[in-house]
Amino acid sequence: MPTTAPSVVLVHGGFSDTSGWIGVVAELQRHRIPVLAAATPLRGLAYDTVYLSAFLDRIDGPVVLVGHAYGGAVITAAGAATRIVGLVYVSSYLPDAGESYTDLQDRFAPAPVLASLQRSPRARADDDTDAELTIRADAYPEVFAADVAPDLAEVLAAIQRPLAESTLTDTAPVAAWRGKPTWALITGADRVMPPEIQRFTAHRAGAAVREAATASHAVALSQPSLVADLIVEAVHALRPA
Repeated sequence: MPTTAPSVVLVHGGFSDTSGWIGVVAELQRHRIPVLAAATPLRGLAYDTVYLSAFLDRIDGPVVLVGHAYGGAVITAAGAATRIVGLVYVSSYLPDAGESYTDLQDRFAPAPVLASLQRSPRARADDDTDAELTIRADAYPEVFAADVAPDLAEVLAAIQRPLAESTLTDTAPVAAWRGKPTWALITGADRVMPPEIQRFTAHRAGAAVREAATASHAVALSQPSLVADLIVEAVHALRPA
């Protein structure tokens, strides 16, 4: 148990950016909980883990990490540090050590988003090649943000952040949830991160689970209070007596 109250760091996933946390940040600030959102590069699990670890070095004291979607893999890899006292997963998967998203996806029916992905080659600074993925703009509102106002969903499609294709097959070097208190919010109407994967990995990890039966992948925007309530629960559970 930490000797001081933990701060919260929010880690977004693919096809989005830190703006997706705006309502959650407002709710946490209303509860006077220190909070920052990390702008995940989405360049691969190893790269993103190093980035998040460096970001955490700026923060004093214990931290609760919150990961959305692929951000859950990032906090799983970066969360083993001693100062990380708890993990919260939102519309996410909790990979085990040596396990990738593709490994999990192969056990379940294909995610609806897969039919809407666009693959584009990109050049890297080291002259190697990789590819990045986006969701087709016409499909994004229904697939990613079905419970968000249509005009906002169209904006989200236009500003989405590409995700390195390698993130689908990158494997977690460690599973931080094995040694940390863990919470998970499962989004039952999610067409990006199958609820079956969310549910299987959350229960496997022994997480404290909440379900939002009608929530889309964009639950942090559509129901920020619901997401914030789970984070507040985690923070309160980890506060010093």
